[in-house]
Amino acid sequence: MSEAAAPPLSVLEDRFRAMLGGRDLLALLAGAPAVGFATVSLRPSIYFEGRVALLEDLYVTPARRNEGIGAALIDRLLVIAQGEGWGQLEVQVDEPDVDAMRFYARHGFTMRDRTTGDRALLWWCEL
Repeated sequence: MSEAAAPPLSVLEDRFRAMLGGRDLLALLAGAPAVGFATVSLRPSIYFEGRVALLEDLYVTPARRNEGIGAALIDRLLVIAQGEGWGQLEVQVDEPDVDAMRFYARHGFTMRDRTTGDRALLWWCEL
């Protein structure tokens, strides 16, 4: 979701506060005061023993980009994922965002099924 299409900050804050108390959301902050953050939602899957994680947000303040902050957040998430036995970590990237695709590819993400080589596509139905 683009920043322009996101709900107002007050709505996001209320939702975030409610979700942080549960077991299905992980949030990481970078810096003090925070200059970046990552949020991950977790769900069970019949395909893996561990839960599957979706990287919902990876954000670094524009003035601090290209300093390795996003990479540090991803590296930390991968350590947590391995330590907790997650089955898979997924991320959604818009097709024109080639910089994000290169970033995630550098960190081991792929958009191809490892067994078939098929490209992964995400479709959704907004309700």
